Amino acid sequence: MNRLLALLLTLHLNAGDWADARLNARDERGSVTTEHVLWAVAVIAIVGIVVAAIKAYVESQAGNIK
Repeated sequence: MNRLLALLLTLHLNAGDWADARLNARDERGSVTTEHVLWAVAVIAIVGIVVAAIKAYVESQAGNIK
């Protein structure tokens, strides 16, 4: 009877460790999405800077027209 109790206790403790490991495991499934969002924000910022520079150049050249 003691062996059966020891076996059941061991199985129960191992199952608890496995469940804790599953719950505490680091989930990185969203990291690719986050990376894509950051790249998109960077590209939008760069495009905005380029558009502002072209607009400033065109407006300065338009001011030179007589």
